Amino acid sequence: MGDGPQQHGPGAAASDTFVGSIDQGTTSTRFVIFNANGEPVASHQMGFENIHPQSGWHEHDPYELLSSVEKCIQKATEAFTSSGNDISKIRAIGVTNQRETTILWDRHSGEPLYNAVVWPDTRTKPLVRELKARPGAEKLLHLCGLPLSTYPSSVKLLWLLRNVDAVKDAYKQGRLAFGTIDTWLVFKLNGGLDRPNGPIYVTDPTNASRTMFMNLQTLQYDDDLLSFFEIDRQKMSLPEIVPSSHPTAFGSLASGPLKGLPIAGCLGDQSSALVGQLGFKPGQAKNTYGTGCFLLYNVGTKPVISKSGLLATVAYDFGDGKPVYALEGSIAVAGSGVTFLLNNLGLIENSKAIDEVALSVPDNGGVYFVTAFSGLFAPYWIDDAKGTLFGLTAHSQKGHIARATLEAACHQTAAILDAMATDSGRALSSLAVDGGLSNSDLCMQTQADLSGIGVDRPAMRETTSLGAAIAAGLASGVWSSIDDLKDINSSDRTIFEPKIGDKERGESRKMWERAVEMCRGWIRDD
Repeated sequence: MGDGPQQHGPGAAASDTFVGSIDQGTTSTRFVIFNANGEPVASHQMGFENIHPQSGWHEHDPYELLSSVEKCIQKATEAFTSSGNDISKIRAIGVTNQRETTILWDRHSGEPLYNAVVWPDTRTKPLVRELKARPGAEKLLHLCGLPLSTYPSSVKLLWLLRNVDAVKDAYKQGRLAFGTIDTWLVFKLNGGLDRPNGPIYVTDPTNASRTMFMNLQTLQYDDDLLSFFEIDRQKMSLPEIVPSSHPTAFGSLASGPLKGLPIAGCLGDQSSALVGQLGFKPGQAKNTYGTGCFLLYNVGTKPVISKSGLLATVAYDFGDGKPVYALEGSIAVAGSGVTFLLNNLGLIENSKAIDEVALSVPDNGGVYFVTAFSGLFAPYWIDDAKGTLFGLTAHSQKGHIARATLEAACHQTAAILDAMATDSGRALSSLAVDGGLSNSDLCMQTQADLSGIGVDRPAMRETTSLGAAIAAGLASGVWSSIDDLKDINSSDRTIFEPKIGDKERGESRKMWERAVEMCRGWIRDD
């Protein structure tokens, strides 16, 4: 039991060697330039349009994503040089990205054939039900680590092949190129089809492991997996899978203020956050509170296939022949729940006001909010639920709903931590956190209370960007090994210790689980 947050860690010295990081997320893009101590010295961030053509559909314009990256590089580099820094001191850049989001383009023209279909998109629900009934469905989890759901890239690709004529035609004619966001950005940033030595068409294992096409053991595309989804490799190009940290595989920038600078690292955003939190040892875990919540737990150099509703994924592959794996729990709604209170219900004036409104009441007043806007992900995997508020009375106020929104992410995280303890045979002693919602002291204290373990928040919370910078820096000689990284981002960390006892924690968790059970089955074919 503790008295609240405490400060920990030494300071760090400055450096004149730098590495950049493209961080392409669900709602915004940023470019951050770090020094060799992992401190951000310049950055720029911008949003872009999230397109929702129908209920449950979620798309991005591929060119708008590319443009946002180019603009962020331009603006951050201007800030870097205006502070007296020299561009020639930047060794390389890394890329980190939203993962399952799927882009298809014409291999001959380099043009997208449809908008990017974003990871929380749920238009594929009927298709998922069909696939679950297909022979061999029960073998998928052991091959690729992912259960069938609306989440991975595979089902998005199948929907596009069935429903978009331009995609169908390109596939029939062998012109179809498939990629996640990293592949699209690296392809375009290298100059696309105009690159003198030919286009760069690659991905890394952390992104490829989210497609359901890659074998977790071999880190290569698996014929049995492709056959299950009825994908013919003669008709569709899949990007080459290369290590997450590599000096040449990702090419270099073809234009802009950093033209010629090598792209030397690539990590899916949640793996990147684990690297940015220095989660290099088995048993270390991090939770990123962004649009959704993503909890990764390092399990070492052999994948662990979950029996508790978690995903098995690649944590990182630094090219030394020993890829590191993780168990992952994914929660669809975290920061987007706060955005819902702001934009849809008008209960808060801005996202930062969530603590103020939630603290206007002493507790949740018996209100529980199952934020199943896209169904529920780990460890429940309920795709027939919708968002549901339980326990409303005439006494309920907006503060109760605000608290219940924060608690929803914390309850789901606590359930995932329990599942990870079951699968791995060991309970976590603390949880490293980052992401926008980790700025909420109330949310982090609630997380400690509901999980019963300490929550460890760094002062510098650009850990997702930092992870990609680390991958690029290791490949370009900024750091010679992960041993050089031990002091990075270690200063001024805040530890939130649990303040409630086991009985109160158990009662709250029990009510949450009851709410989850009661929200099942709202969507059904009568």
